[in-house]
Amino acid sequence: MALPLSNDLRERIIRFHENHDDYTQQELADEFSVSKSFIEKLLHRWRTTGSSAALPHAGGRRRTLQNHDATVQKLVAAQPDATLAELQTRIARKTRLQVSAPTLCRTLQRLRLRRKKSPRRPASNRDQR
Repeated sequence: MALPLSNDLRERIIRFHENHDDYTQQELADEFSVSKSFIEKLLHRWRTTGSSAALPHAGGRRRTLQNHDATVQKLVAAQPDATLAELQTRIARKTRLQVSAPTLCRTLQRLRLRRKKSPRRPASNRDQR
């Protein structure tokens, strides 16, 4: 994701454009080392709103399990040694949402839920010394 250009640069481009109206949009873009599409959008925004400031971030995509944190916490507490695949199945049954393993993993990390794995076999005599 690209960061918005500074308001100072935006204002300099607008001032330059007002004083040099014989420049094409491509020449303005070349002069300030920005893309032509940026110049088009900036000038359109300036003409329609009178502002050259960047728009705020739109917020991005919502989390799939956003309203199901308590459900995920209960499922992990009930069986802390469940695999991601097992948790996916249980979440699908409870919430009717199909989530990917990476989505579930990110949710567990965000909730700071550590899954405790049960040992699959008893410790060997060598480990007990």
